[in-house]
Amino acid sequence: MQHRILAFIGAGNMSRSIIAGLVQAGYPADRIIAANPSRPKLDALANDYGIRITQDNAEAVRAAEVVVLAVKPQLMAAMLSALVEQLGTLEGKLLISIAAGIKVARLAEMAGGHGRIIRTMPNTPSLLGLGMTGLYAPPGIEQADRALAEQMMQAVGKTLWVEQESAINGVIAAAGSAPAYFFLFMQAIAEEAEAMGFSPEQARLLVQQTALGAAAMVEQNPELSLQTLREQVTSKGGTTAEAIKTFQQQGLMPLTAHAMQAAVARAGEMETLF
Repeated sequence: MQHRILAFIGAGNMSRSIIAGLVQAGYPADRIIAANPSRPKLDALANDYGIRITQDNAEAVRAAEVVVLAVKPQLMAAMLSALVEQLGTLEGKLLISIAAGIKVARLAEMAGGHGRIIRTMPNTPSLLGLGMTGLYAPPGIEQADRALAEQMMQAVGKTLWVEQESAINGVIAAAGSAPAYFFLFMQAIAEEAEAMGFSPEQARLLVQQTALGAAAMVEQNPELSLQTLREQVTSKGGTTAEAIKTFQQQGLMPLTAHAMQAAVARAGEMETLF
């Protein structure tokens, strides 16, 4: 793994997750800097991982080779404008964005025309090291920069490069927002289990262990399609077949497609807000 000096601008949960993953993977803690307006999150990062901290964004960026943009989207323009004003230029820095809803061209505009930018879209299971991150690099980004961004995000899970930036919105629909879809389905199963007489604790145990096992079966059987795995559980004329038939009659597949397209459409709308 490359060991360039990294500056995280913003010390929220995603920054903490990536920093934790990097340090646990052997990245030198003294080559990681976190900047944040308030001290508590910074102090926790320094205590837990031994990294460098500062409340001055410009100080962190000045010392860094790679700058991870981890502030809220609505704060991005003001933050980058202030950096350009203080430092004059971001030349020589690779910018890696983990902010949703801001396209590379807009980030470049915010950064005073700086074009060495990679955009990423991680999801919340990254907090457990089980994330799924989509990455996009515009033409002209060097392979070494792409490799560094990939290695950084692999510290918190799996990665997938997309060739067109518009596909990031597809990543949002299929991975970024998708944990909530599974939580909703799990909630529905748990609530019906409770209605059948199980306690809330029993219903949650049934659902979470089943979901964990199902995900593990998918991961450990890459040669089998999702349809095949489903069919292997579905005996003809049995209980599972009745449940699956009901889902299909009620339109689960088209409903899911409609929901994912709604997420894509909203992601496109958000790109116009910043």
